[in-house]
Amino acid sequence: MNHLSLYIIGGISLLAIGLYFLQDKFIFRPETLPAGFEYKYDLPFKELFFDIEPGVRINGLHFFRKQPSGLILYFHGNTRSIKGWARYALDFYRYNYDVVLVDYRGFGKSTGKRSEKDMLNDMDFVYNSLSHQYAESHLIVYGRSIGSGFAAKIASDHHPRYLILDAPYYNFNKVVERFIPILPVSYLLRYHLRTDLWIPKVSCHTYILHGTKDWLIPIQQSEKLQKLNPTKITLMRIYGGGHNNLPSFPEYHNFIRDILKD
Repeated sequence: MNHLSLYIIGGISLLAIGLYFLQDKFIFRPETLPAGFEYKYDLPFKELFFDIEPGVRINGLHFFRKQPSGLILYFHGNTRSIKGWARYALDFYRYNYDVVLVDYRGFGKSTGKRSEKDMLNDMDFVYNSLSHQYAESHLIVYGRSIGSGFAAKIASDHHPRYLILDAPYYNFNKVVERFIPILPVSYLLRYHLRTDLWIPKVSCHTYILHGTKDWLIPIQQSEKLQKLNPTKITLMRIYGGGHNNLPSFPEYHNFIRDILKD
């Protein structure tokens, strides 16, 4: 074996080790907030805390109406915290829906060490808590980007009115494989988020919104998801939309209006 081959093997090995041990930092880009941080918004809201177990507390925001038509449970993307994501509450609030956003472990004021299993359990705890206040027939689960996997899992285990996925992935392995195809990603990743396994088990109707110019998670992944349960999944293409700009398109808001007014 020549020196070049050894360098290549060594480089790939270092890359694999880096992915395995540092993947949390690559996947999640949280904004952390001090425990005493005060949220301020123009819409009426209250702060929520879900005590999962000792040392694990999930923080949320609840934007509320006097007589809501239902509740949107919003799982956000892999960056920032609900402090910034809360601006999207208006997209649903205007149609007379309450909106709850929650931060994952290590995001915002939420505490606890992250793992896929624990994060899924956290979101299940949140859903169960909210289902005591809202009938499932009036509860809609919304997942944005990385949050789409959490949303799909929750919907597969429960019976919400609708599931809405915004720029979802077929499974998380497929996202990572696009950028580092030379590595055995399925063996190195600790986060697999198998939307492809969960979505066929979702009993409610699912709406997928995806931009045709999404470079991070190509729309082909949503098209593959739709084929898994075609009678219960409606794919709404936003032509020219990218990964982070769908709310800047009137079509996005028209789709949301049509879903919520149904």
